[in-house]
Amino acid sequence: MVDRGWLETGLVTAPSTTSVFAGFRFPREVISVAVRWYLRYGLSYRDVEELLAERGISVDHVTIYRWVQRFTPEFIEAARPCRHCPGNRWFADETYVKVGGQWTYLYRAVDQYGQVIDVLLSARRDLAAARRFFARAMRAGTIPAEVTTARAPAYPRVLDELIPSALHTVEQYANNPIEADHGRLKARLRPMRGLKRHRSARVLAAGHAFVQNVRRGHYEIATHAPARDKAPYRFRQPRCDNLTTSAAGWRSNAARGWHNATAPLKAWRFHRHDEALQQSTPCGASGNCTGSPCPCLVAHRDDAHARKD
Repeated sequence: MVDRGWLETGLVTAPSTTSVFAGFRFPREVISVAVRWYLRYGLSYRDVEELLAERGISVDHVTIYRWVQRFTPEFIEAARPCRHCPGNRWFADETYVKVGGQWTYLYRAVDQYGQVIDVLLSARRDLAAARRFFARAMRAGTIPAEVTTARAPAYPRVLDELIPSALHTVEQYANNPIEADHGRLKARLRPMRGLKRHRSARVLAAGHAFVQNVRRGHYEIATHAPARDKAPYRFRQPRCDNLTTSAAGWRSNAARGWHNATAPLKAWRFHRHDEALQQSTPCGASGNCTGSPCPCLVAHRDDAHARKD
């Protein structure tokens, strides 16, 4: 072989990191929406299948189940750098979840701002489970100054071991924030026919906590997006100033005090009615009459209402 002084082949490099959606038939937008719908709302897999079918997307409910199990941990891990640091006041408690016909214990904790810090599913309610839960929760990067729990005997020992500087509170009704937050999860589990495997229960509990945190604003996600693409902007009441007519000299809807959802419909109806009356006036659309509103328009409107009565 002869050395020609240059490379005969290109550099051999490791393959670049591929997307987690690579190899899946459906676009990432469809998968993301289906997973979010299932985690956020009280829907079954067949309900999500029906909603997608109404939008022209044919997906089997088993495929949606696989999407939830596959992509929920990926979404949580991808959004972890954008998560807000938890507060220094924690409310921890465990609730019951039936998995495979057996009652299990789901440890959950929230801070004073309502952010779900962590969740842990355990088959037993003992010292090891409590220690494992608080060790996981402290990975969020915050050392709590106060921890409010129930009167379970395992909590004082675990807190003295892991967080000796924290104030432990066990007063009655002090743990209401986490008790109320349990209701959100129970409302999500109610439409389901039951959980069969521990892995499915863990994914659902973690995904529900993640979606709740996103909805409550505990993640800095899509901050660069324009305001018109964000949900609060979409749910504002429309001004509908374009429905007013310049010929009649209408004022803006804000000056009229229209702040309800039926105002645009009323404006459209009055606008169409005045247009029909204006075409039947002597001046028509020529603008020969002076004054605002047009005297002919007012007279014909009164005649129309009189004939109607």
